[in-house]
Amino acid sequence: MSTENTTPKNNKRRLVLTGITVAFLAAGVAYGAYYLLVASKRVETDNAYVGGNLVNVSSQVTGSVVEIFADETQMVKAGAEIVKLDPSDAQVALAQAEARLGTTVRQLRERYSNVDQLAAVVDQRRVTLKTAQEDLARRAPLAADHVVSGEDVAHARRAVEDAKAALDVAEKQLAAGRVTVAGVSPADHPSVQAAKADYLSAWLAARRNAIVAPVTGYVAKRSVQVGSRIAPGAPLMSIVPLNQLWVDANFKESELRDIRVGQPATLEADIYGGKVVYHGKVVGLSAGTGSAFSLLPAQNATGNWIKVVQRVPVRIALDPKELAAHPLRVGLSMTVDVDIAQPGTGALGMAATPAATYSTDVLGQPLQEAQTATDAIVARNMAK
Repeated sequence: MSTENTTPKNNKRRLVLTGITVAFLAAGVAYGAYYLLVASKRVETDNAYVGGNLVNVSSQVTGSVVEIFADETQMVKAGAEIVKLDPSDAQVALAQAEARLGTTVRQLRERYSNVDQLAAVVDQRRVTLKTAQEDLARRAPLAADHVVSGEDVAHARRAVEDAKAALDVAEKQLAAGRVTVAGVSPADHPSVQAAKADYLSAWLAARRNAIVAPVTGYVAKRSVQVGSRIAPGAPLMSIVPLNQLWVDANFKESELRDIRVGQPATLEADIYGGKVVYHGKVVGLSAGTGSAFSLLPAQNATGNWIKVVQRVPVRIALDPKELAAHPLRVGLSMTVDVDIAQPGTGALGMAATPAATYSTDVLGQPLQEAQTATDAIVARNMAK
């Protein structure tokens, strides 16, 4: 091979190697610029999952299940009846409470009447005493003239003493009777109020035989069966409100330094892929790592200890409109990218300002309706 042919090949090889070197250098510079401008200002993890409230439904009264109106995977509206208990026991208890209220009112009427009767007895005893005193006053002067015997005068004095004692007893009985009724009308008497409260309790128990959904959501973990005898507080099923979801992103402890409450985040769900992007923000960090709150926390004070990078759950709030447009389910996998270039608020781990608490108004009862019923019972038994 001649020297003339070798030289062009060497030059060509040199150009290729130079080009490759330049390409690597350019890639390094590009990556460095990307890291400084983009990657260093964001933290990302695919160890993130959708979380949500699991609302447990239980009964407030004891009873036997006769009907179930909802099953797993079904959606229920807040206030809809989902379980019905046998109303027989509650209806009997309500009738008994009504009877006790009526009996209490009638007994109080009798007690009020007794007070008037005792007052009349006191007046009668006073008349008797006055008569005895007048009789003694007539006999005493006549005894000095021996017109009447001393025995008659003695009998007259004893009659006065007996009349005074009888009057004293009657006055004490009247005072005792007035203590129990003074200052209140029969309808406002504590005994009547207690009986009315018992009636209200029985009325509530009768209405609570219809167990309603406290929130709107999907039924999960149904354990109740027809015919079961349930006690208050026993879990019957759970309802998951899918409009109250969030994401718990488990970042490595080395990635938490610059995460702050309020920083924006973009999220992708495996169920939709990259076609759907959610936008949220950091609302708080967990108080400890996942292993610290596990059922069996790691015991690191051992001879064979191996360091494992820990992860701390970071809660990400989702945009309600995006969540409504592309629904999620509890436990789905997510990819979270937090923009740590944004300042956020507070120091590491500072919690967000508490949002509105969860609430429901479907468990309230129209007590005014029950109060009207108790007033009607009292009025019927007060009628003369």
